[in-house]
Amino acid sequence: MSPSEGTDPPEPAADADLPVVAPQLRALRRRASLTLEAAARAAGLSPAHLSRLETGQRQPSLPMLLALARVYGTTVSELLGERVPERDAVLRAGDMEATSAGGWTYWQAGAPGRGMQALRVHVPYGSQGDIVRVHPGEEWLYVLKGRLRLRLGDTAHLLGPGDSAHFDSLTPHRIAAADHDGADLLFVHTLLQSPTAALCLGPTTPEATHG
Repeated sequence: MSPSEGTDPPEPAADADLPVVAPQLRALRRRASLTLEAAARAAGLSPAHLSRLETGQRQPSLPMLLALARVYGTTVSELLGERVPERDAVLRAGDMEATSAGGWTYWQAGAPGRGMQALRVHVPYGSQGDIVRVHPGEEWLYVLKGRLRLRLGDTAHLLGPGDSAHFDSLTPHRIAAADHDGADLLFVHTLLQSPTAALCLGPTTPEATHG
């Protein structure tokens, strides 16, 4: 279990741009037959923190949305109330609307109901750079623009355009933009259809902040 369990990572206050998130979070938790306490524990959050997300008092960050999507066996798009045609294999650029969460901007690049979730992401400089993520599955990312700092365990990497990374996401990992203009990337992660899958969030340890 992550050492961050029971502590709440910093997050933005509620934003009127995401009015549908709160009721969706509550409805999907109930659909998964999870109590507030069980869902919060699986996502590495406190029950009070999850309650604030469900009542709209707080806005979830993108890593939180990813955590809850795994816990509820769904996708970030469904958490946000978005609907992509289930059987349409092709997503047109004009149909992809940008969504902001926790300072990140992302576009759905894949359909729901699949074993993987694909996103196109803009990571702004200084946003969520102190959040370490640990969860079952795999992640793959490809840098489109800018430079990205990726820490895997105790190893730091600097990735530029055209560089990619594919790793076991049980390895503690941290993603941050290296330049003030931010970084754009393609991001794919496995979506575990299990209410026991968890993503634990928290600030890095002092040793992990170097590099």
